[in-house]
Amino acid sequence: MQYLEVQGDNPFYSPGNIALAMYQKPDVTRFGTREKWKTMGRSIMDSEVKNGFQIFSRASFGKGFILAPAYDISQTYGREVKAVRLENNTQAMEDALKTVLNYSIVPPVVDESLDSPAYYDPEKLELAINPAYPDNEAFSAIAAEVAHSRMHAKGVNTYYSRAECDLDAQSVSCILCRRFGIQREAPDLSRLGELYGGWTPQEVRQALDTVQDMSKKMGNSIDRNIAPPEHTRGSHTRRPER
Repeated sequence: MQYLEVQGDNPFYSPGNIALAMYQKPDVTRFGTREKWKTMGRSIMDSEVKNGFQIFSRASFGKGFILAPAYDISQTYGREVKAVRLENNTQAMEDALKTVLNYSIVPPVVDESLDSPAYYDPEKLELAINPAYPDNEAFSAIAAEVAHSRMHAKGVNTYYSRAECDLDAQSVSCILCRRFGIQREAPDLSRLGELYGGWTPQEVRQALDTVQDMSKKMGNSIDRNIAPPEHTRGSHTRRPER
């Protein structure tokens, strides 16, 4: 559960870097390299400069990654870090819900008799939505069910099983909810050992990569849709950054 929270607070970092940070600093929350904090208007406290922990960071020259010191936000000072928080009954939340639904690879249908906010049906290949639930509950459920639809891939994934994939789908939802300040219950972790027992570290890493990649893409789309970039005079003539 701590991993999901830290990943939600640091959506752009890989599961490997999240694990490195948690191993070296068990109380880590939001973290970054000195360069990353500088872009956010924050600096490392003098007393904490030697207390960083190592993560992989993209090399400033050539290709690949190098180990670089990183710091928790508690080790920094400076400009307040702004965070997007989605509230019920707001335009931003409505836009976020639409964005997440757009990631479903099956059509959504309204079902007011549904006893949950959302449910992906692998037989009918449709995503049922009950609009009677509050926005925060809808967001949490829809994100998980959209993840189910993508994992099933309209039956292309012949190994798909709801029981086997539900923790991964709920993890996608947890990371997204954490990222946008939406309260939701913790997923059922009682089968964690059973689901991942016997897996190699590489297999676990691949599963976590899939969860992180899916949540990151949906989260980035939400950010773009609720806060589109401002256009300035002459911006259309600038060459895009790579």
